[in-house]
Amino acid sequence: MKKIISSIFIVLAVAYAASAQYVHKLADEQYALYNYSKAAELYLQAYKKKPTLYTAERLANSYRMMRDYKEAEKWYATVVTLEGSKPQNIFTYAEVLKNNLKYIEAKEQYTRYYTLTPNADLKQLNYWMSSCDSAIKWMKKPVDVDIRNITTLNSQESDWGAVKYNSNIVFTSDRTDKKDQAELRKKRPLIWFDSNVSLDKRVYGWTGNKYLNLYEQPTANASTDAVKPFTFIAGTDYHIGAASYTADGTEMYFTLTRLPKEKVKETAKIATINLGVYSSKLVNGKWSKPEPFTYNKEEEYSVGDPFIMPDGKTLYFVSNMPGGVGGTDIYYCTKDAGVWSQPINVNGINTPANERTPSIDVQGNMYFSTDGDKGMGGLDVFKAIRTAGGFGSKLNLGYPINSAQDDFAYVVYDNASGYLSSNRTGGVGSDDVYSFAYNIPVAYRLEGVAYDKNTRRPLADTYITLTPAKGSPIKVRTGSNGAYAFTVYANAGYQLKGEKNGYLTDSQKPFSTTGISPNEVLKRNLYLDKIELQKPIRLENIYYDLDKWDIRPDAEVELNKLIKIMKDNPTIVIQLSSHTDSRADDDYNMNLSRKRANAAVEYIITVGDIDEDRVIARGYGETRLLNKCSNGVKCSEAEHQLNRRTEFAILKF
Repeated sequence: MKKIISSIFIVLAVAYAASAQYVHKLADEQYALYNYSKAAELYLQAYKKKPTLYTAERLANSYRMMRDYKEAEKWYATVVTLEGSKPQNIFTYAEVLKNNLKYIEAKEQYTRYYTLTPNADLKQLNYWMSSCDSAIKWMKKPVDVDIRNITTLNSQESDWGAVKYNSNIVFTSDRTDKKDQAELRKKRPLIWFDSNVSLDKRVYGWTGNKYLNLYEQPTANASTDAVKPFTFIAGTDYHIGAASYTADGTEMYFTLTRLPKEKVKETAKIATINLGVYSSKLVNGKWSKPEPFTYNKEEEYSVGDPFIMPDGKTLYFVSNMPGGVGGTDIYYCTKDAGVWSQPINVNGINTPANERTPSIDVQGNMYFSTDGDKGMGGLDVFKAIRTAGGFGSKLNLGYPINSAQDDFAYVVYDNASGYLSSNRTGGVGSDDVYSFAYNIPVAYRLEGVAYDKNTRRPLADTYITLTPAKGSPIKVRTGSNGAYAFTVYANAGYQLKGEKNGYLTDSQKPFSTTGISPNEVLKRNLYLDKIELQKPIRLENIYYDLDKWDIRPDAEVELNKLIKIMKDNPTIVIQLSSHTDSRADDDYNMNLSRKRANAAVEYIITVGDIDEDRVIARGYGETRLLNKCSNGVKCSEAEHQLNRRTEFAILKF
C-alpha cells in the first residue's frame, strides 16, 4: 500500500512539474513577443507553482516594461534577495525606486550596486546620487504651476505632441476607433519581420495598438467626440509623428515611417526601420504630397521630432546620424533661397544619451527633453537660454513639470502656458497630453504633519501626495519633524494622501478651497497606522442572520472600508477570518465560519475588484475564543458576542 501511495505521489509531482514548465513556456513566448501583460499573468502562475530567480526576474521586468512601477518595485525587492541574483538587478531596483519617487531608497541601492560591481565607475555613482539629491530638492520646493490632464483629448492609448494650429489642437495618437477594437483583439503582436510574415498595416506589434497618426480637436469644442483624424494624405500606412507648423499655417513638418524599397534582411529576430522628417504645404485648402527632408537617410539613421520656426527658415530636429555626441542629438538647419544648410549640432545641449522634442519660444529660448542629464527619472524637460553665440547653460524645469517618468513635447505660448506630454502616473492612458499655466490664480497654503497613529510621534520620510480634482498629482516628502506644505488654489477640489513604507496609507476625504477666507492657512494632519504582521484587526458591525452566511447591507459598509484599505495599499496581502461563539456543535460552528469567511472574501474580490491572490479566507469556528466561554461554561450574551467576530490580519506588504 505504501508503494502505491508513493507511486501516486510521484506521478502527481511529475504532472505538477510538467504543468509548471508548460506555463513557463507560454510565459516565455509572450515575453518574447513583448506582450508583457499576458507574460506577467503567466509568470505569476509559474512562480506560485515553483518560485525561481528566473521567474521573479521576468515578473519584475514585465511590470517595469508595463510601467506598473509599484508591482515592479515589489518584485525587484524579492529578486535582489534571491540566491544567485546579479548586481544588475540591484541597479534596476534602484531605477524602479526612482520611478516611484523613492530617491533616498534608490540611493541606498545605487551604493549597494557600486559596492558589489567590480571596476564600477565612481563618477557614475556620484552622478546617480546627485540626480537623486536634485530630485529631492525639487520636490521640496515645487514650481508654482497649474498642470491639468486634458481628459477630453486623451485616450487609453498614447496621446502626445500637442500643438496649436489655427483654432485647433493637433496631436499624435495610436488610439483605436470602436469599430477596430474587436479586430485588434484578435491580432497577435508582431514585432519582427521574416520571410513568412508581412508587416501588418493596421497594428503596431510593439504595443498591439494602431500606428501613430495625427488627430485634431477644436479648442472651442473640447469634447472627446470632437476629436477626429487630421485630414491629409501622408503616403504611408505606418507611423506619422508629431507636427510643427509655420506661423501662417501653410506649411507643416512631421515624422513618417516608410518601409524601405528593398526588403529588410533578417539578421536576428527584430529589424529596425528608421524615421524621416517630411513636409507638406497647404495649397487651395489641401495639403500637398509629403516631401522628404534633404537630410533624411532612412537606410542609415533616423531623423525626427521636427520644430519649424514661425518664419519657416530654421528647422530644429533630432537625429542619430553619425558624428553626434550620443544617441539622438538636436540639430538645426537654415534655409536660404529654398535650400537647407548642412545640419549643425547644437553644442552644449546634447549628451551621450538621448535628446528629444526641441521647441523654441518667442524669445528664442529652447525647450527640450533628455535622459542624459540630472533629472527626476526618464526624460526630463530642460530650458536653454538664447545667447549671442547660440544657447547658454541648461536648466531643469523642476517638479511638477518633470516627474519620475518621461516628460517631453513641451511647447510654451505667451511665456505662460502651453502643452506637455508625459506618461506620469495618474494619467488616462499610456502617454497623455497635459496643459500647464504659470498664471496662477489666488493661492493658499496647505500644511500639516504626518503622525504615527498610535504613538502620535511625527513621521519623517513620509510621502504626501496632493491630487487636484482637475490636475496632476504633486508629491513631497516630510522631514524629521513630519511636516509638509503645498500651495493650493481658490475654488478647487483636492485629495490628500500619506504613504510610508511599513505603514498603512492614510487617504483622506476630498476637500475644497471654495469659500475660504483670504490669507487663511489650511491645516490637514495625517495619521498612518504602523503595520504589524499577523496582528488580528477586528471588523466591527459584521453580523449575519441565524444559520446564514449572506453578506447583509450593514456588513457591506464595513467590508467596503476594508476594500478601501486594500486599494490604498495595493501590495498588502491579508487573511480574513470568521469566528463563532461556543454555542452549537463544534463541527457546525467550524463549517459555518468557513462559509461566512468565504462569503466575505468573495464580496471583497467581486465588488472591490481585488486580486484573489491578495485575500485569504479562514474559518476558525470556536477554536480561538477571546474569553473563558468555551463549551458548557455559562456566559452572558455580551461575552458570547465578543467571540462572534470577523477579523483581518496583514500577512505581508
